Amino acid sequence: MSELTGRLSVFKTYKLYVGGKFPRSESGRVYEVTDSKGTWLANAPLASRKDARDAVVAARKAFGGWSGATAYNRGQILYRVAEMLEGRRDQFTAEVAAAEGLSKAKATAQVDAAIDRWVWYAGWSDKVAQIAGGTNPVAGPYFNVSAPEPTGVVAVLAPQESSFLGLVSVIAPAIVTGNTVVVAAAENAPLPALSLAEVLATSDLPGGVVNILSGRTAELSAPLAAHQDVNALDLAGADDELAKDLETAAADNLKRVLRPASANWTADPGTGRLLAFLETKTVWHPMGV
Repeated sequence: MSELTGRLSVFKTYKLYVGGKFPRSESGRVYEVTDSKGTWLANAPLASRKDARDAVVAARKAFGGWSGATAYNRGQILYRVAEMLEGRRDQFTAEVAAAEGLSKAKATAQVDAAIDRWVWYAGWSDKVAQIAGGTNPVAGPYFNVSAPEPTGVVAVLAPQESSFLGLVSVIAPAIVTGNTVVVAAAENAPLPALSLAEVLATSDLPGGVVNILSGRTAELSAPLAAHQDVNALDLAGADDELAKDLETAAADNLKRVLRPASANWTADPGTGRLLAFLETKTVWHPMGV
């Protein structure tokens, strides 16, 4: 209680983000989140296998509408998210500073880079087809055109060492091309991810396009890797041992897997993640005489 105002402190309650809603874990479990010095910050929901399955159902339900939206529309929606992030810049700066043990100046730089990166990916929405598709020369009276299409539901293990910039760097390229995602937030620093969910919910992003879970990475990733309705897996937040186990599980239904690699999240992201979860559709059409 504050001695000056006589008011009780109102602690923030963090929740999962599934299907555009904010449920508690069905298990009722929570776990303590601390800062880099071990000081308690909040209780985060400890998501279960059931929560992971529910998130996949929500992502699949949202896929048709999101993948069917125009590239221009997706870009506008992502840009709206960046606008909302800019308005909550101070909150994210404080959460990133606490999560990663950074000074305010360094945390601010991380948040600014994350917002800029979100805008950068938004701009690719109606341009990626120009680098991933095109007209193919063929022998015969046909038009032959290749075009990129989203692969489907992508399970993303968020980077463990970069709670916000790394998180944005793996979510934005997956959804801007029309995929939907289920994200396992950084295990020890999930608060920026759970706060991002609040931004997504108040933007124009349809519910289910992004679903965010907090908890034990290994516990959440196992059912996602084995799930028959998950089409691809991004192992950015998995260590080598966990990644090997998940690759084995993902092979059962031939999931596309993006293997973990040491990453400098502040570097130019390039187009690799934009192209990682795309399929190529090729259409043959008779040429009129």
